[in-house]
Amino acid sequence: MKIPKRILPSSTFAAGPAQGLEAVRETPLSETMFERRHRTPFITENLYKKTAVNLRKLFNLPQDYLVVFFPGGATAAMDAVVWTLNDGHISGLSFGAFSTLWNEKICRSLPPKVKKEFVDFDYKNPSSAKRLDTKASLLLLTPNETSNGIALPDSLLESIYKDKGKNTLIAWDATSCAGARVLPKCFDIMLFGAQKAFGAPGGTCVIFLSPKAAEKALSKENDGNIPYFLNLAHAVKKAQAYQPFNTPCNTTIWAIAQACEFMLKLGGIKNMQKLSKAHAAAILNYVKKSTWLEPLIKDAKYRSYTTLTLEITDKDIKDEQINRALAQTKKTNLIDGIEKYSSIKENSLRIGCFPFVDTKGIGQFEKLCLTLDFIYKELKKSKR
Repeated sequence: MKIPKRILPSSTFAAGPAQGLEAVRETPLSETMFERRHRTPFITENLYKKTAVNLRKLFNLPQDYLVVFFPGGATAAMDAVVWTLNDGHISGLSFGAFSTLWNEKICRSLPPKVKKEFVDFDYKNPSSAKRLDTKASLLLLTPNETSNGIALPDSLLESIYKDKGKNTLIAWDATSCAGARVLPKCFDIMLFGAQKAFGAPGGTCVIFLSPKAAEKALSKENDGNIPYFLNLAHAVKKAQAYQPFNTPCNTTIWAIAQACEFMLKLGGIKNMQKLSKAHAAAILNYVKKSTWLEPLIKDAKYRSYTTLTLEITDKDIKDEQINRALAQTKKTNLIDGIEKYSSIKENSLRIGCFPFVDTKGIGQFEKLCLTLDFIYKELKKSKR
């Protein structure tokens, strides 16, 4: 199949690592701070502190919330949160690969004495969320699921926060939406890998901690039952002086800093949300007119607009055929395609609609729709 070059987009639509800001993609490594020692005042003041301050400003965090740069990405941060901040009872909602990873796989390594109660949340039956034990010492939530494109609406997040126990901490994995969704201030801990809306490399995760969560972490500093690397107390103490726990991925932190500055200049997360929604709307407008696609998540209230999932309804067309055609273009930005997540059974596509995929509007998404339309028609011709 030879797709006309004039209709091929130049943006990357993969759900992660997602496309970075143009300035990040074009900057030579020699012009950055990657080779400087991470404990020097030059780095701590000009990179870590500056980035933490801008993140606090971007997310409108209270001044007493702590910004931690944690090594190893979101999975390591999830591990650290459950090991350090539980007081013997954890609960959470499972409704996709990453919420299940946190709840049922990562928590499995905790000592048997820790009570673990997880609820399978069905967005088609929202009342299933009422089975969540909001009085547990630690609640684990995922506002947006990267795997299947389900989003928890603000009303549900606010309701859970309102019902939480006096000593309960609420932790969010906001990797799929941080920087592209205006979230309510209903968390004690929010962590996110920056490879989605921030378009940054992996290797370092951002964690926001409320004073209560930071205090709880510090109280566990000498807890010999917590693996040293996963004890958040050490990271909290360093973060108070704008230093990382150990040698971080400066590439990631620098890219986050660049993204922060761009987002703030463009009006902050409110405008990033507007941009991402416009991207998703461009795709959904095409889907309405198509005869072979529909949203995988039927209820728009629970549909993520950052990682949009589409079900292929034409039985003659398979998702792997679409991705094979995109890979055959040999364009770097399209080789990874728009593949569904590995655990998703439905014949489907997953499209990253993050802000930096097209900072100028929806032109790249319109080209993607033209490309998909061309591929579909060519595949149908081959089956005649």
